[in-house]
Amino acid sequence: MAYSIGIDIGGTSIKAGLVDEEYKIVRSMALPTLSCEGKDEGEKVAACVVRLMQELCAQQGIGLSDLRSAGAGIPGSIDIENGIVVYANNIDLHNFPLREMVKEKTGIALQMANDADAAAYGEYRAGAAAGCQSCILITLGTGLGGGFIKDGKVYSGYNQRGGEFGHTVVQVGGAPCTCGRKGCLEAYASATGLIRLTREAMEREGGSLMWKLAGGELEKVDGKTAFDAMEQGDIAGKAVVDTYIRYLACGIANFINVLHPDMICLGGGVSHSGDALLLPLRAAVALEVYGGMDERTTRLELATLGNSAGIIGAALL
Repeated sequence: MAYSIGIDIGGTSIKAGLVDEEYKIVRSMALPTLSCEGKDEGEKVAACVVRLMQELCAQQGIGLSDLRSAGAGIPGSIDIENGIVVYANNIDLHNFPLREMVKEKTGIALQMANDADAAAYGEYRAGAAAGCQSCILITLGTGLGGGFIKDGKVYSGYNQRGGEFGHTVVQVGGAPCTCGRKGCLEAYASATGLIRLTREAMEREGGSLMWKLAGGELEKVDGKTAFDAMEQGDIAGKAVVDTYIRYLACGIANFINVLHPDMICLGGGVSHSGDALLLPLRAAVALEVYGGMDERTTRLELATLGNSAGIIGAALL
């Protein structure tokens, strides 16, 4: 049995998994992102990556030289060809030669991609989009990430700076986004955007069930609050969900109209609402897509790999 290692680098933790030939994670472990020794954040990240690779191999009773490959997904802009993290917004990495640092300690040339691209590749190879020629993964988490797979390869545009699906505008002059623009899809359709919409509705509707579900505190609102209220018949909760879905459908219809992939998969925390999200979203997208929806139109599905997508995708890069 041959194995690959996939590494998912985040601002809080670095997760790694040993992936077999059937795309299954057979061993996994994680470390706090900056828990290893180094003179700066880059060296600490590289040291943690090396440690995870070494320990996973040791647990499996194999050597680093026995690996088929190793890959990493990193949040930010990546120079894939040269193995450099150009910029990561939640870790202090600027033009950092991660591949060179890891190869020096392991002898392995680490494959690298943006974390959303790695997760999209995981869904394409082993998840909901297996068998498709092209797909987009949209992650509805704290932010709104995305990755585009075209003809079996990650497509990230000129200098790997594309694929920022969350930073397409759906409301000109709308809510401020963390990127500096206003009205971005991320500001409305991420979990953070949904929480903002929920809180605003609660302040308008003092008798909404959402107050009870949040324990009477705006700070306790999460991405499930409006969905849970809607399922219990709360009119204000349903209005929030309807608004959220309207913005998300606008963004997804835009992606279909421009790229028309075989499938768009939805992952991230908000996607755990399942059919309560997916079914009305499909109906809303159908009203927005150029030419209408038929059997030849992009399919809209829930992602299936969950938090494993990034690890599996990175391992297979």
